[in-house]
Amino acid sequence: MKLSVALALACILSLTTAQVPHWGPCPEPAVQPGFNLRQFMGRWFEIEKLPAQFEKGRCIETNFSMRTDNSIRVVSSEILKGELRKIEGTGVIEDMKNPAKLGISYSYVLPFSPYWILSTDYVNVALVYSCTDILRLFHVDFAWILGRTRTLPEATLQKARDTFSNNNIDVTRMITSKQQGCDKTL
Repeated sequence: MKLSVALALACILSLTTAQVPHWGPCPEPAVQPGFNLRQFMGRWFEIEKLPAQFEKGRCIETNFSMRTDNSIRVVSSEILKGELRKIEGTGVIEDMKNPAKLGISYSYVLPFSPYWILSTDYVNVALVYSCTDILRLFHVDFAWILGRTRTLPEATLQKARDTFSNNNIDVTRMITSKQQGCDKTL
């Protein structure tokens, strides 16, 4: 039994090579109090992130807009190998009592993944966290610092990293996203 669990863990960990696995269950960070979803809508640029297998390009951005059914249209894009790639998904508020805890799915066959807004001022910066818990034995973190512009001051980035760290989220492997040359025609 122990060998099969160890083998299963090794297989799962090999699938998460770009992600950041940690032992134990997901942390439960505090999210933005009084979160206003409508103010959050619009275009956000990825400034820094924990490595993610599904994000390999540059000029990564996401545009959020409300649908008439109160779900959220989520369009993410990146430039990969000189080609603009877009993917559309759906976001929902998973608990109306806690609107900063969103769920996002990019496929109707996949469940919604956590997309928690830990902090935002709505006009400059947003801190987003997601975590996948694997049998409460380990978890895989995703964290993003988003900006309304393609760059943010270092002091803002350091404050963002501190916010993650103060919520038991290890951001020591956080990397800067490439946001140069994005406005050129492909």
